[in-house]
Amino acid sequence: MNSNTQISNRPKANSAKASNVKTAITVSYGDGIGPEIMEATLRILDAAGAQLDIDTIEVGEKVYTSGVTTGISDSAWDTVRKNKIFFKGPITTPQGGGYKSLNVTLRKTLGLYANVRPCNSYYPFVDTRHPDMDVVIIRENEEDLYAGIEHRQTDEVVQCLKLITRPGCERIIRYAFEYAKNQGRKKVTCMTKDNIMKQTDGLFHQVFREIAPQYPDIQSEHLIVDIGTALVADSPERFDVVVMPNLYGDIVSDVTSQISGSVGLGGSANIGSSCSMFEAIHGSAPDIAGKDIANPSGLIQAAVMMLNHIGQFNVAETVQNAWLRTLEQGVHTGDIYRKSQSKKRVGTREFADAVIANLGVQPEFMSPANFQGFQAITLPEYTRRAASKKELKGVDVFVDWRGQDPDDLAAKLQVIENPALKLSMITNRGVKVWPNGFDETFCTDHWRCRYSASKDVQVRKGDIIEVLQKAVLSNVDIIKTENLYEFDGVRGYSLGQGQ
Repeated sequence: MNSNTQISNRPKANSAKASNVKTAITVSYGDGIGPEIMEATLRILDAAGAQLDIDTIEVGEKVYTSGVTTGISDSAWDTVRKNKIFFKGPITTPQGGGYKSLNVTLRKTLGLYANVRPCNSYYPFVDTRHPDMDVVIIRENEEDLYAGIEHRQTDEVVQCLKLITRPGCERIIRYAFEYAKNQGRKKVTCMTKDNIMKQTDGLFHQVFREIAPQYPDIQSEHLIVDIGTALVADSPERFDVVVMPNLYGDIVSDVTSQISGSVGLGGSANIGSSCSMFEAIHGSAPDIAGKDIANPSGLIQAAVMMLNHIGQFNVAETVQNAWLRTLEQGVHTGDIYRKSQSKKRVGTREFADAVIANLGVQPEFMSPANFQGFQAITLPEYTRRAASKKELKGVDVFVDWRGQDPDDLAAKLQVIENPALKLSMITNRGVKVWPNGFDETFCTDHWRCRYSASKDVQVRKGDIIEVLQKAVLSNVDIIKTENLYEFDGVRGYSLGQGQ
């Protein structure tokens, strides 16, 4: 069994430190069960001889409710940026009030572009139907729907913008292949939904097709994410490294963790060019906070990843092997306790005590950890391509209209046409309803109205402005517009469903 809890991209300033030189890190205990599992984990690290110089900060729920809407103070930001390494307990984002997720803010602000989540089976000591699973989910960490750009546009419709960039795709996909190469893994699987989202997920898949041939010794495959997720849940042993956009990666990594035995066993690394953050993948679980029953294993695994990241390989091995031996002994917290294979049900503190007692001990049944010789992953700088020939081909005008008959709306919109732009299509929730729509299609109050270039006419932005000015005079309630472009003759916008 591969018990490898692997490293990621170590900043040069922190790599391969001498054992007597301490690495400065920032620690936040977090919310809910965070303080309990962080205290347990830090005790283990200290007992194992980790050379850490810890600065503690407060982030999360208390900071939010104190009036700092970001969940992190300016001084805490300064500490995180100074130390470059952030070891964080789970935090709670208050419901309501428009609070943004601090996790997403940290990842995006610090440029933590890669989320790395290894997931192993520890069978038979942890109950699972998948004894041979050893998969790593590498998730793009900064964009996709997690950009969090949302708008309420009408009484009935809100939108969330899905942003996928070529630099973001190239960086995470190349990282996945470099990671596989670095770790001696054999296959990288890409998952998208580009049969539906042909522009956004289509770009991610296209970049995967471009980069994969540069790694001829590593197998590559692409799967649509719905069947891919089903296969992960059913046959995780067929996967090795999986790379995907942000939202899918978040979901699938929880699936892999759960089917391995417990989400509570999963740690993650968030890797950037200069800063990195390490955390458990689970949340703050306020319902069990303060009860001394939480499993600290996810944070312990994150700590092992952090130790490898900063070059303290021997300590990482010591902690990992002690943790594995503790699992083998059947000393288990309640989330993984099973009468058939567990020997003792323990709480958070007692589990940490058991791991500390096993420091220096090798596992007897599972493969011992071996982190020696890992190399930092260094990616080339992104090279921007030559600009495409960009041609304006029309505009999508989004209208708030409470009528029901698309023919009536079309009649209003045809009045504001001009010689360059003619109404060509109306959709509702993406489905074409004019011309030749179906009576059965349910419509809301949010209409996408496409004005396309007249034949042999070059559209100019002034033509769009003229349409909008006429709309104002005609009392057409325009809520947003999207210009339609071709890039080197390739359409850069979607057709309507049914078009």
